[in-house]
Order: sequence, then C-alpha cells, then structure tokens
Amino acid sequence: EVRLVESGGGFVQPGGSLRLSCAASGFTFSKYWMSWVRQTPGKGLEWISEISSGGGSRYYADSVKGRFTISRDNAKNTLSLQLNSLKTEDTAMYYCAKAPREFASGYEDPPGQGTQVTVSS
Repeated sequence: EVRLVESGGGFVQPGGSLRLSCAASGFTFSKYWMSWVRQTPGKGLEWISEISSGGGSRYYADSVKGRFTISRDNAKNTLSLQLNSLKTEDTAMYYCAKAPREFASGYEDPPGQGTQVTVSS
C-alpha cells in the first residue's frame, strides 16, 4: 500500500519560512518522480513542484519559482519542500504525490492527509 505522510505545516507571517516533509512507503521511492501539489477550499489541485527520481531535475510553477525548493533523500524515502518568502496566497493544504509510473513525470491524486500552511499577519 502506497503511503505518503506529510508534515511540517503551520501558521506563519508573510515573509516567513516553513519546511515541509513527506515520508514515503509502500513503493520503491527512488524509482519515482515526486511532486508537491496544493489545494485551497473550492479549488482543484495546483501543481507547484516536481523532482526527478534521482533528484537531478527540478521544476517549479511560476507562482513559487525562486521561493520554494524541492529536494529528496532516497536513502530515507523522504521528500521535502522548503518554503521561503511566504505570501498570503500560499495558504493551502499541501500534499506530496508520486508519479503514476517509474522514471516518468506526472502525479497521481495524493493519498495522504496533507499538511496545512497558513500565511497571515
């Protein structure tokens, strides 16, 4: 069973930082591209970042480019997202998601509970 457990969210003021983590199990983590997506009430999932299986390629949505950094530790089956210079519009539930196939990009609907990020003064 694929398990993705997100953590690290919280309440932060604009301009602040957070570091999100995702613990993966139930599949060969090192063979899958991984993504972070987010969702706000009433809206669909918004893709924000993706990293290749080996970590050598990273992609970002324009809305977070230059502020967020995705990384992974294949030895620990962990995905991370560093969020800097947070804005109120970054407020959302954040999820990690795996690609639908080995060594390919894209993401499946995230199975986890997500971690809430709230940016407010």
